[in-house]
Amino acid sequence: MKETDALKQWQKNARDYGVLTLATLFMVVGIYIFKFPNNFSFGGVTGLAVVLSRVFSLSAGTYTFIINVALLILGFLFLGRGFGIKTVYVSLLTSVALSFMEWAFPMSGPLTDQPLLELIFAVVMPALSSAVLFNIGASSGGTDIAAMILRKYTSIDIGSALFLVDVAVTVSACFVFDIQTGLFSFCGLMAKSLVIDNVIESINLCKYFTIITEDPQPICYFIHHTLNRSATVFRAEGSYTHAEKEIILTVMNRYQAVQLRNFIKRTEPGAFLMICNSSEIVGKGFHGFN
Repeated sequence: MKETDALKQWQKNARDYGVLTLATLFMVVGIYIFKFPNNFSFGGVTGLAVVLSRVFSLSAGTYTFIINVALLILGFLFLGRGFGIKTVYVSLLTSVALSFMEWAFPMSGPLTDQPLLELIFAVVMPALSSAVLFNIGASSGGTDIAAMILRKYTSIDIGSALFLVDVAVTVSACFVFDIQTGLFSFCGLMAKSLVIDNVIESINLCKYFTIITEDPQPICYFIHHTLNRSATVFRAEGSYTHAEKEIILTVMNRYQAVQLRNFIKRTEPGAFLMICNSSEIVGKGFHGFN
């Protein structure tokens, strides 16, 4: 039994780190190809690195590496070794991958002559990756580590503090580069959080079913044996007819929801069906509390 649990845990860790690696590399491509060449500076370590690379002589990738390593050292000093191994992994992988991209694929300028198009990719690719990382309990490191330290030792509103830092970095782009770059960076700053929130909600989206029927057995059988889900059934009474009914409550992903809805329409057309979206389900078969 212990060997089986250990194997399952190993498989879960391998899957998680595989997803972490792919999401991080996807983020690195978006940052290196679309953010760095256009000098977009909408917050975070990479935004600060873009500004520093213009003021001083080192590249943005090099400054990203230096800042991330410095923040990791501070994290170990103030938070201990267990402050987030996944965050450490993502932070180091991001820094190394950006340095590798600068060495292997040097870029002398933007990929296209369409800054708005490139801004979209510079926002969406890292935001998608960040949403995936957050969803499996990791982050891209950087300013998140600073937030952990501040949360532990101060009573500062972390969200407001980080937002002010991001705004300061973005404002500096107007002076270090030009007003057009600064305005593009402001657009990126506003869009980034919206994309991350919407992607996380979309990833976790489930369908919550309330099914009122006189014969729950066929529906429950389909839920159990075809969809491999469970359900809760309880008795009810119609307020007008006083007829006895059964109410089935169940939750499933979007693909399974389509199958269940079609099955009910086909086999139990008299059933009353309510389907709601839920952005988070906690429990066995979905997300745990940890």
